[in-house]
Amino acid sequence: MSQKVDWAKFAEEQEKALPKKISQINIQSQETNGKDSEDSPEQFNLAEASLLRKVIRKGLIDSKNDIEIQRQNPNSPLYSVKTFEALNLNPNLLKGVYDMGFNAPSKIQETALPTLLANPPQNLIAQSQSGTGKTAAFVLAMLSRVDTTKKYPQVLCLSPTYELAIQTGEVAAHMAKFCSEIEMKYAVRGEEVSRGTHLTEHIIIGTPGKVLDWALKFRVFDLKKLTVFVLDEADVMIATQGHQDQCIRIHKNLSPTCQMMFFSATYDQQIMEFAEVIVPDPITIRLKREEESLDNIQQYYVRCAGPQEKYNAVTNIYGTVGVGQAIIFCHTRRTANWLAEKMTKEGHAVAVLTGDLTVEQRINVLDRFRSGQEKVLITTNVLSRGIDVEQVTIVVNFDLPVDMEGKADCDTYLHRIGRTGRFGKHGIAINLVDSDEAMNICQTIEKHFNRKIRYLNAEDSDEIEKIGS
Repeated sequence: MSQKVDWAKFAEEQEKALPKKISQINIQSQETNGKDSEDSPEQFNLAEASLLRKVIRKGLIDSKNDIEIQRQNPNSPLYSVKTFEALNLNPNLLKGVYDMGFNAPSKIQETALPTLLANPPQNLIAQSQSGTGKTAAFVLAMLSRVDTTKKYPQVLCLSPTYELAIQTGEVAAHMAKFCSEIEMKYAVRGEEVSRGTHLTEHIIIGTPGKVLDWALKFRVFDLKKLTVFVLDEADVMIATQGHQDQCIRIHKNLSPTCQMMFFSATYDQQIMEFAEVIVPDPITIRLKREEESLDNIQQYYVRCAGPQEKYNAVTNIYGTVGVGQAIIFCHTRRTANWLAEKMTKEGHAVAVLTGDLTVEQRINVLDRFRSGQEKVLITTNVLSRGIDVEQVTIVVNFDLPVDMEGKADCDTYLHRIGRTGRFGKHGIAINLVDSDEAMNICQTIEKHFNRKIRYLNAEDSDEIEKIGS
């Protein structure tokens, strides 16, 4: 970007250009080689789900869960704030925060922001689910650490994909709306620099491969001069082939005094081991997530002779139970599209979300479903995790989830039916069983979770009415 960027204008332009940019995004579904893709089981994609969570989240989750804090150095001070004013921010930056609609810090921000803005700088690992305010927290810290009198990159934020980097950049643009002196550059595909040039922007937001090229091959900026290094979506980053090595190569070239900020939606052992490699003496903040539990979910199975009986069961249940909204999971795109076509013909307000839609189309589908314009969402495993719609009261497994070997996929089952029974509410899960093999899968899932999956006669309206009461 040129000198003295008008951030307010830039943010406005980004907002207008977003549909066009999204339509150009090409996220590949993981499909089985050698088979017709419409009949292949669609696999859950980490980077894609992360992008969709960020784009469709209209506000912060009001989490009531506890924050867990760990620190390797017991002398590290810890503070908490209840207002943004308490952070002593640049007044124009504070104005930008309020302009974005943030009235008070979220739970993760209350503890993370004082740590991120403390002097001397503290290294931080922050882990909490999407929608809790992580991005706004580290973007605010990034903007606060910039010294505008120095005309070289001081802050680097890495994201695993082009799309996620653009999302972070747009949050930064909005937040820095009234700070025209802060300059930013994307280091992503499509952005090129000439050898021999030197970047003057303060903040670089990009992907690992492009950043490595610019820093180590073209040497257009000096990694050792960075004062802040942010690793966003770390759980996605280390699950993406090659990214982990690239991140470590970048890290090796940073100054020992560079502040590290490590953000992740999950915190399994692999991620923590990776964090320990690149973040020295961190303070770790974990916001315990809304657990996906079967405790609030009534589970049933329905015996069906084939696809038509499955369809009859779905329409009987949906027509009888007083549900808010429903998600129906299918194994393949072909089944999802067939079911959607039949339900639409019968007058049901149905949306379909599968891997053959563009990202723009997927976002539009999810927005319409969240706003209640469609009551039924038919989807494949692309939506099995992470998208929380509070009004969903019933989940139907039109096809039970299986792994690549055809065995019961208990993990995906939990994530699928976990789309209901959220936020302390009660939910219903219906499993449609059309063969002895499917019955064995259902029984395996029942044993795995030690939760009874009860038989339901989908032709008995009196019995169906009882499950909704």
